[in-house]
Amino acid sequence: MLNKGYQVKKLVQLALPVLAAQIAQTMMGFIDTVMAGQVSPSDMAAVAVGASLWLPTILLFAGILMATPAVIAQFQGAKQEDKIRPLIHQMLYLTAFCSVLAMLILDNATVVLNKMDLEPQLQQLAVGYIDAILWGAPAFLLFVVIRSFTEGLSCTKPSMVIGFLGLLINIPVNYIFINGHFGMPAMGGAGCGVATAIVFWVMALAMAAYVTFGKRFGHFKLFSEFGKVEWAQQKMLCKLGLPVALAVFFEVTLFAFVAVMIAPLGSIEVAGHQVAANFSSLIFIIPLSIGIAVTIRIGYYLGQGKPDIAAMVAKIGMILGIAVAAVTAAITVLGANWIAGLYSNDVLVLTLAVELMLVCAIYQISDSIQVVSAACLRGYKDTIPLLWISFIAYWLIGMTVGYVFGLTDWVVPAMGAKGFWIGFIAGLTSAAIMLIARLKLVQRRYEQQHLANAA
Repeated sequence: MLNKGYQVKKLVQLALPVLAAQIAQTMMGFIDTVMAGQVSPSDMAAVAVGASLWLPTILLFAGILMATPAVIAQFQGAKQEDKIRPLIHQMLYLTAFCSVLAMLILDNATVVLNKMDLEPQLQQLAVGYIDAILWGAPAFLLFVVIRSFTEGLSCTKPSMVIGFLGLLINIPVNYIFINGHFGMPAMGGAGCGVATAIVFWVMALAMAAYVTFGKRFGHFKLFSEFGKVEWAQQKMLCKLGLPVALAVFFEVTLFAFVAVMIAPLGSIEVAGHQVAANFSSLIFIIPLSIGIAVTIRIGYYLGQGKPDIAAMVAKIGMILGIAVAAVTAAITVLGANWIAGLYSNDVLVLTLAVELMLVCAIYQISDSIQVVSAACLRGYKDTIPLLWISFIAYWLIGMTVGYVFGLTDWVVPAMGAKGFWIGFIAGLTSAAIMLIARLKLVQRRYEQQHLANAA
């Protein structure tokens, strides 16, 4: 167990299926955009506007469930698997409540859309998209719960397989509802919302069937013998999950707010920023996948009462994340022109995008460190500091630096989008430093507690 090569192998085995599942999910959004764009620019824009409201909302509630794989992994490590099914039942109760809240929020999305001063046709399509996809919210959150169960038990392949199943189904269902086939109305971009909701339900039911009838998980009888709502458990789940959810929300909304801040600078600045932001979001799924694997392994070894191995896993995960970030940063620098060219052929947009891509390469190092560090803390079930560190790093430091360098002449002449990317680097680097400091503190506490128990 102490063999470092073994730990690297286990992390990679867990992370690769997670990465593949994340790619499948990202591709679904890409396919929605492309297929809606074949109808008209308004339909493509409606998908983009609708997703800008749907994603932060659903990720906020999904984030509440992100800390639970560590709890499940600890139960497995401690050979207390009998506690897993009751925990999942409490998660399902919490999911039902979160689903209702998410649907209510999305059902009132017109309040936000009205303030965006959209063209009537675009707003109608965006409302149609949101009105349809909100019915997929319960399915998406159900899928997250079951995925947390399987991943907490160090089984990441089912979500990968079912993620690609969803991707394959998404294409023909999009085609039916966008263009109107088999008796369905032609809904244009709004049809992507219907298709996505259907795909989410297929994925959720497929995962439920797998854990119910599959040999590996059938003995858990996951959907039987439901008990009552345990408020102490609900409090524990919220205490662990809500800080994670808000930390994710702070990061997602930071990018959205920066896009709004840049908008008055003109379409070139917005387009260049969008290229760099979209590419960085694609790269982000790599350290995110490593982080999920690290969370699982740390939780498992803490459950076994082996904080020394948990600390070693954290260190290996950090080194692996930095190594991957160094490779992706090098690819970004060397391929900046080619990558930017995939997004646009406008000379001014390309020039700015390439410049931002070089800044983005630095950003990836800090981003990888903070993602893996946060994942380590989730493994240690130390999530409350994530909330405050994220708020301080992203909004107080990152946004302040971005505003000063991007829109003012206080330090240097206003740099526009590039200034905000410097702010991103400042925020993420601050987050990485604070998270590592917190991780070291938590690890020392666990080690001291372990030594005290041994004595």
